Amino acid sequence: MGTETALEGQKTAIAPPEASLPAIAAQSDLAWAIVQMRAGERIVINEALIAAYQRSSSPHSIRALKSDVEAFDAWCRRMNRIALPASAETVADYLDARAGKGGKPASLGRYKASIAKIHQLLDLKDPTSAPLVKLRLAAVRREKGTAQKQARPLRFKGPVRDVERDKARGLNICALLESCGDDLPGLRDRALLSAAYDTGLRASELVAVAVEHIEEAIDPEARLLQILRSKGDQDGEGATAYLSPRTVAAIATWTEAAEITAGPLFRRVQVRRYKARAAVRGRPIDSISGREAWDLRKTLSKPAVKARVEYDIGAVALHPGSIGSIFRSIIQRAFDGGALPDLTAEDLARLVKGISAHSTRIGLNQDLFASGEDLAGIMDALRWKSPRMPLAYNRNLAAEQGAAGRLMAKIA
Repeated sequence: MGTETALEGQKTAIAPPEASLPAIAAQSDLAWAIVQMRAGERIVINEALIAAYQRSSSPHSIRALKSDVEAFDAWCRRMNRIALPASAETVADYLDARAGKGGKPASLGRYKASIAKIHQLLDLKDPTSAPLVKLRLAAVRREKGTAQKQARPLRFKGPVRDVERDKARGLNICALLESCGDDLPGLRDRALLSAAYDTGLRASELVAVAVEHIEEAIDPEARLLQILRSKGDQDGEGATAYLSPRTVAAIATWTEAAEITAGPLFRRVQVRRYKARAAVRGRPIDSISGREAWDLRKTLSKPAVKARVEYDIGAVALHPGSIGSIFRSIIQRAFDGGALPDLTAEDLARLVKGISAHSTRIGLNQDLFASGEDLAGIMDALRWKSPRMPLAYNRNLAAEQGAAGRLMAKIA
């Protein structure tokens, strides 16, 4: 039986009473966000339908929908508008407001889809299908364009190569891997970056990797990674990715040092640093004044203590949101250690701004194109369902290595 939530005018009256509301939804739940929305009429929430939607959707999709719903409701309250059911004019004005604050067409499309989904789940008329909403959104797309800013690729050998020394120049995976330290954070980061490039996994997929997912391959030095679920595989059909001998060695070194034998592969490493302390001689007992606290321990000598570093390895996987910052930290440490000698500080600041968790996926995509792989092979390797994204990721590379790029390189 559906839960009836009476929402009239500017006042919200919830039935059953608030004391029993946790039976309807936890505060972190999508249903909680829905019952808090400002509505202009009595609305019946079908708990079974909401629960079924949450079970059938990925946690990321649910978080995004809940965030979008809360943002829309907050705007409606500020503007004294009704969020449920929303009018076409309210939705159009909301999208215009978000566009005015820098919202990109792709983001506006997501907000529109989220508003439509909430109305669908509540069996309300979808206001986003109205011509007014479509035309307002089309106007924003015409004004701002629909091109999305692409993360900067992390390619294995970088954009430039020194043929004589066979060294990569510029920002590249090869130099970053070599610069990772031999302490626990460095071992973790080397294994993480190497696996991210080999597999092209997204951040959420990368942190989901467990020791049990790695299997033997025909090549005794390589391994196969079983990907249980991905963004394009919500039904859990599964896929397989290749782990190179380079990555296998990095993972083995990391897991042995961190004593990880099962469970999440990539985990938090907490570092505690202790400064060195010089030896302290004990004080003669007659030097302890009557004006200070009497403590015989003051007469004891303290030996010198060397500086030390201690590490704590987490039990759970890294958060997906931490992957981009880890990549940027690796790059900064590589630059500070002299592993990127042809980059200036200004170059680094500009390049690092474009680095995200997606950089390794884009870099692998471009390297596959540059190596002569066809589109079908690239789609299979990176588990694309459509050619649109791999072609989009190859756009900059195609311009650089296309006919015009090759000609300009010869006559420059």
